[in-house]
Amino acid sequence: MSESSTEKNTDRSTDKESSGGSRISGARRGGGDPATRGRTTIADGVVAKIAGMAARDVVGVHAMGGGLARTFGAVRERVPGAGGGRASTATRGVKAEVGEVQTALDLDLVVEYGYAIAEVTQNVRENVIAAVERMTGLEVVEVNIAVGDVKLPDEEDEDEDEGDSGRPALQ
Repeated sequence: MSESSTEKNTDRSTDKESSGGSRISGARRGGGDPATRGRTTIADGVVAKIAGMAARDVVGVHAMGGGLARTFGAVRERVPGAGGGRASTATRGVKAEVGEVQTALDLDLVVEYGYAIAEVTQNVRENVIAAVERMTGLEVVEVNIAVGDVKLPDEEDEDEDEGDSGRPALQ
């Protein structure tokens, strides 16, 4: 196809669109792209939940949050109606700041003894960025990670989210 025929096709399609859309078959009502007909906002808590779940999926992450946050969270979960449960544990140890098109995250975590902390944090960062960007469409500009503790094999588990059946632990 020559350049002149390409120009003619472009001119023809422009003429159709500029005529108010009445000559275009299958024109949309209201005109314009549906993506431009409103605004979507994503709350900080939504991004924090996604990031928290993605971080917990990484091998070597024992828990999220500092020691005090985990202790208060465990107490809150035992008090009926105190707001404990899966939703609050999903955001424990995660702080998200969300803008219009970007987000920044701060994570506090506990690594299991024996895992290379640098490798675990790199995997957490990659997993969190991938999950948040895929699910929200926001650009993750930074993921700051603070490792506040290492879970030793012989330590009692402060974070009893997993496997808590309401029965006392057997020793």
